[in-house]
Amino acid sequence: MAGPPPYATPLYRSWYYGFRFLCALIFLFLIAPILVIMPLSFNAEPYFTFTKGMLSLDPDAFSLRWYEDIINNQQWLHSIKNSFIVGIASTILATTLGTLAALGLSRSYLPYRAAIMGVLISPMIVPLIITAAGMYFFYSELRLTQTYTGLILAHTALGTPFVVITVTATLVGFDHSLTRAAQSLGADPVRTFFKVQMPLILPGVISGALFAFVTSFDEVVVVLFMAGFEQRTIPRQMWAGIREQISPTILAVATLLIIFSICLMTALELLRRRNERLRGLSAG
Repeated sequence: MAGPPPYATPLYRSWYYGFRFLCALIFLFLIAPILVIMPLSFNAEPYFTFTKGMLSLDPDAFSLRWYEDIINNQQWLHSIKNSFIVGIASTILATTLGTLAALGLSRSYLPYRAAIMGVLISPMIVPLIITAAGMYFFYSELRLTQTYTGLILAHTALGTPFVVITVTATLVGFDHSLTRAAQSLGADPVRTFFKVQMPLILPGVISGALFAFVTSFDEVVVVLFMAGFEQRTIPRQMWAGIREQISPTILAVATLLIIFSICLMTALELLRRRNERLRGLSAG
C-alpha cells in the first residue's frame, strides 16, 4: 500500500506515518552496528575508527589488507575449517534427530507429548551459560572435552530444538491419510517416509538444518567451555582476538559472516515461501 486510504481520518493518518517512522528508527537502531562494521573492515590503518581519509572518501584510505590477513593467517584458516567441520557434522546429527523427534511428536496418540516437547526445546530456554557449564561437567566425565566429538555433540544438542520446531510446524498441515494410503498399498515405514513424507516436509527440514548450522557457526559460549586450541572456531578466534590483540581483521571476518548470514536468511525466506505454496497458503 502506497499510503493511507483517501477516507482515512487525520488521527489514522498520523498513526499510519508515525508507526512507520517508529519502525524505521528501530530498524536503523538494529542495523547501525552492521553499517559501521562493514566500511571499517576496509580501513587501511589498524584502527577501529573512521580516519580522516575515509571520511573524505580518499581511495588511499581504503584497503583489502585485513581480508588478505585472513588468508595469510594460519590461525584464522584453522578456525574457519573447524567451524565448517563442527557446523556441518552437528547439523547432520541435529537434523536427523530433530526430524525423527518431530515425526514422533506429530502423532496425536503420543503420551506426555507437551512434556517431551518442553524437554526437547529446553536448550533454547535455559540460559546458555548454564547449558555450557552442565555440558562441560557431563562431558568431562566422558573425557570428551577438548575433542571434536564432544564439541559436535554439544552443538548438536543446541541445534536440535530448531529442527524440532520447524519440522513440527511443517507437519501441522500434513495430511496423514497419505501415509495410511501408502501403507495400505504395501509400502513399509521406511519407504513411506522417503517417498511420501520427506518430499512434503523437505522445506521445513532444510530450514531447520540451516537454523542448526547458523546456531553452531555463531556459538562461542559452549566453545569456551568445551574446546581446546585445536578445536578453536571462528567466534572463539574472534573472542581471543579481542582479548589478546586488537586487529581490524576481526572486522573483516565479521563482514564476511554478515554476508554469509544474509545469504542463509535469504535461502530460509525462499524455502518458507516454497513451503507455503506447497501447503496452499499463498496464491504464488
